[in-house]
Amino acid sequence: MRHRSLHYSTNRLAAVYVGLCALCVGGLLWVGFLITARGLEREVDVVIATELDGLKDDYDEGGLQRLVDTLNHRSDSWGRTGAVYLLVDSANHKIAGNLSGWPSDERLWNGWIEFDIVARERNDDSYHPVRAEIYNLDHYRLLVGTDISERRDIAARLRDTTLWGIGLAALLSAAIGWWYSRRVAARVRIVAQTCERIISDDLTQRLPQAGGRDEFDQLTAAVNHMLDRIEQQTSTVRATFNSAAHDLRSPLHRMRVRLESAFNRPGLDAGARAAIDAAVDDLERVQRTLATLLQIAQADSPAALGNEEPVDLAELARELGELYDPEARERGLTLAVHARGPASVSGNRQLLAQLLANLLENAIKYVPAGGRIHLGIEADASRASLTVSDDGPGIPEAAREPVLQPFQRWERGEQLEPPGSGLGLSLVAAVMRMHRGRVTLSDNGPGLIVRCDFPLSPQRPQRTSAAHTEAA
Repeated sequence: MRHRSLHYSTNRLAAVYVGLCALCVGGLLWVGFLITARGLEREVDVVIATELDGLKDDYDEGGLQRLVDTLNHRSDSWGRTGAVYLLVDSANHKIAGNLSGWPSDERLWNGWIEFDIVARERNDDSYHPVRAEIYNLDHYRLLVGTDISERRDIAARLRDTTLWGIGLAALLSAAIGWWYSRRVAARVRIVAQTCERIISDDLTQRLPQAGGRDEFDQLTAAVNHMLDRIEQQTSTVRATFNSAAHDLRSPLHRMRVRLESAFNRPGLDAGARAAIDAAVDDLERVQRTLATLLQIAQADSPAALGNEEPVDLAELARELGELYDPEARERGLTLAVHARGPASVSGNRQLLAQLLANLLENAIKYVPAGGRIHLGIEADASRASLTVSDDGPGIPEAAREPVLQPFQRWERGEQLEPPGSGLGLSLVAAVMRMHRGRVTLSDNGPGLIVRCDFPLSPQRPQRTSAAHTEAA
């Protein structure tokens, strides 16, 4: 789920990038179109204004007759240049020009007029838009204009080109954004998968570098340097702990042997025997705690799965159920085993057996006489589940996470606590981490349910069967 959310984040980033890029490129192209179209329009207006100024000069210098002669001389300009001329009197009667009459559909446009004329071309009528300017000469009106169909065609083609450019820019931006999104998501996915392996206590893993010396590689180099330091310190602490634990085993064993020898000496008074017996009990607790710590250290070690093999949890559950059934009977408890298998997982059989033994010992220790303990194994297409449930006092929800840590126990107030070091469930959590599984504690109403979920081994047999064993 975390990977998917990261992927959605990169998609959102790519969408923002595509939107901004398309908006900027589209804005620039559209502004360029408007500037070009306005330039073409100004060029036409300048040509018309220049022609009109020349005709005004003719009128000022030679009067109406010279103006009429000039217009008659230019009456054939329509076919060559698309120029339009018309001189009318106050009653709109034509005096000169190449228009048949004053246009009836004139439209004002920024102080200019625009209208359409019909021209005969190749035995067919065609409409031509005209842009013109009107000038009043005493009692006359002079119209000077030009055909703007070509300019409009150029503007239309330019507009279409601009719109196509905006669309292609948006598509290119989308392609780049999609590629960048996939690239970033792939790198983040690789980093996340590597981090998951590191979290599973494989401190030898390192984040991969692409070699581009970008921000990702800088971050990767910093994280890898940090992991080097953590691995070094962890190895030092593990080696120190293991050495100390192994060095303590022999002195503790020799101390217990001497105390037991002293306990068996003849003539020892009762007080001394009681003191020696208490010391032996305390020493036995220290040895058990030390042995459990060594097992936790072994489970957290990267080499713990060096002898990994397929383990059938259903078969293991039946074996441990038969082993602990006599002790459960002795305490007045009912131990039931329901194993649906085979449920093959890949791991260390000795550590898995210790995990199951710890769960059964905890249940036998805390469930009062007359209670029931249930050990169940289930498997589906993707995982195998091991559950140990009981109807004992249980553990409150707020204390379930802490009790999975070393030396954490739930104190039950005034009730008499069975002896223990608080390492049983922490060993279970360490073994589950090593096997890439998950342990959860939940309420059994009353009692506690401990559920361990394992990924199935790829060598798991395809044919399934069911086995049921109950020890009452």
